[in-house]
Amino acid sequence: MESKYNYFKRDISWLSFNYRVLLEALDERLPLYERINFISIYSSNLEEFYKIRVADHKAVASGATESDEETVQSARELVEEINKEVTRQLDDRVRIYEQKILPALRKNHIIFYQDNHVEPFHQQFIKDFFREEIFPYLQPVPVSKDKIVSFLRDNRLYLAIRVYPKKEEENKGEETKENIEKYTGECINERNVTDFRQPLYFVMKQPYAKVPRFIELPSREKNHYLMFTEDIIKANLNLIFPGYDVDSSYCIKISRDADILIDDSASSADLVAQLKKKVKKRKIGDVCRFVYDRAMPSEFLDFLVDAFRIQRDELVPGDKHLNLEDLRHLPNPNKSLHSLEKPKPMKLTVLDEKESIFNYVAKKDLLLYYPYHSFEHFIHFLYEAVHNPETREIMVTQYRVAENSAVINTLIAAAQNGKKVTVFVELKARFDEENNLATAEMMQAAGIKIIYSIPGLKVHAKVALIRRRGLNGEKIPSYAYISTGNFNEKTATLYADCGLFTCRKEIVADLYNLFRTLQGKEDPKFTTLLVARFNLIPELNRLIDCEISLADEGKQGRIILKMNALQDPAMIDRLYEASEHGVQIDLIVRGICCLIPGQSYSRNIRVTRIVDSFLEHARIWYFGNDGSPKVFMGSPDWMRRNLYRRIEAITPVLAPDLCDSLIEMLDIQLADNQKACWVDDKLQNIFKKRTPGTPAVRAQYTFYDWLNKKDN
Repeated sequence: MESKYNYFKRDISWLSFNYRVLLEALDERLPLYERINFISIYSSNLEEFYKIRVADHKAVASGATESDEETVQSARELVEEINKEVTRQLDDRVRIYEQKILPALRKNHIIFYQDNHVEPFHQQFIKDFFREEIFPYLQPVPVSKDKIVSFLRDNRLYLAIRVYPKKEEENKGEETKENIEKYTGECINERNVTDFRQPLYFVMKQPYAKVPRFIELPSREKNHYLMFTEDIIKANLNLIFPGYDVDSSYCIKISRDADILIDDSASSADLVAQLKKKVKKRKIGDVCRFVYDRAMPSEFLDFLVDAFRIQRDELVPGDKHLNLEDLRHLPNPNKSLHSLEKPKPMKLTVLDEKESIFNYVAKKDLLLYYPYHSFEHFIHFLYEAVHNPETREIMVTQYRVAENSAVINTLIAAAQNGKKVTVFVELKARFDEENNLATAEMMQAAGIKIIYSIPGLKVHAKVALIRRRGLNGEKIPSYAYISTGNFNEKTATLYADCGLFTCRKEIVADLYNLFRTLQGKEDPKFTTLLVARFNLIPELNRLIDCEISLADEGKQGRIILKMNALQDPAMIDRLYEASEHGVQIDLIVRGICCLIPGQSYSRNIRVTRIVDSFLEHARIWYFGNDGSPKVFMGSPDWMRRNLYRRIEAITPVLAPDLCDSLIEMLDIQLADNQKACWVDDKLQNIFKKRTPGTPAVRAQYTFYDWLNKKDN
């Protein structure tokens, strides 16, 4: 049955989010290099988007794969719509970079050359640097339409170059003719070749493995100078092509399909073998995007398209400098430029390293907010389990962990200390497959029991369980930990998440049942935890129904949902329905939001998006419940994949003071008038304006200050 409601397209909504990331580069209140970093993040996000999402649509559009969600025609139309929106955003990205960032650098005495033109006092340096540091690593490769062309590597920058043979004496014409035929594959007449010189084309991979992307040139007076390596190369192309006139050169790059299609029904051993084999092929996937300098003449582009057999729907125009994700490495020669003073992780005085976290949590639940609180508290929690003689078993899920992870090292220490350690490793965590395989094999070698991915499912829950028993067999508290973020000490300094420690028997028992389910040992029954694919959807429907009933009775129905993404049509329909009954709904959705506000059926729904220093990553759900709020936190977004095709864990927050703390955070985020936007019915990011007489609220910093006062 066709729905009476409408939805934003998932990928177009995501592009709206990424555009919001780009807008941070306009915020002159931020330190300059922080603004530059947001351009880098925007570019990196877009690269991954093409390698996964657009690659999937192109596979459907070409008939290579089938989809239940789109037809060949709709996939083609969506790819066209995506490319059109990305091209529109490029205009703004170029404008921000050229009209805002570069002048701001100049104002701070950093001259960032953007083309071949350099000051006379740098010209000799550039020639010498090119000869000594760059030239030995360059290898131009001829390109011909009718011959085998070189393979363009994924996400590598190439310089496409067009040259003409120099005009020579008539007696040297035959040699020139042979060169033309050799490199173009075209036969020419016996006429004097100097009358009509045929162009020759080359591609040349930029040697960034050997030379940095950005070169610092000698300073002069107060000014510092930077230059792209490719611009140094362009300025010296005549040295690479003696005997030719260099006509022009432009940057190009290829993005390749990075998705890994595996047999989800395979056994663990087969899955490991598949991943090891297919991860290696990620760099040679099908082309999903050919990015080129949009200043390139059409006949130049046409030649490359034909030679590299590029499809027209794979063409995405770019600026003269591509791969701007590299801007995160831009040198800062002006040491007077300050970096952003981000909130520093707090260590709770009640959790001093000399104190026992076990003893604290045995008395009351504990909720930590990362990165405002130090992730070292969780490491300390594991460390205490390692050395506690009453610890019988440590059980953890692994989705994405840091390289050289302190969490993994502590688990290995536990196994070596005689503890039973069980780790569920999700091998299908995209772009972390190799790291997860390597850490799993390392843990296995140390005696840790490893459980690999469940066939047909991803396990996205972020949970840990410390099972204990007294030395004489008596029952003593075990400990559960449920988080919105991964067990990754590096991202815990960048992502805004929260984690709950508890000894509540009902949660501990449910979590133990969840781990047994992951091992295929039990038909699960959960009394308190909400677990996707088991009791999550029925409970969400019941909670929404309760708010609808309250609104129908003339009471206040109230829902606040904070998450990364909202896409599942069934749950969006429930929110539309609740809105029609008068339930007041606030959504704090960082990324994809397919719900359309501002419609007759969504008139009581508001969508807020926050982009700031830290990546908002927590999933927190509030249901008013007639003045006795119910608050939940855990791992899932409201995406189809999370609700129906993954194992996710959500816990109710049962301690009243911790409930109040989460509600305070939600209230502060809704009051943000510095970094928050409304998302309107056209997917525009409308910045919330500060009302005269009201305080400035920058949610991440305001909440940090609130926590600091509360905890100390």
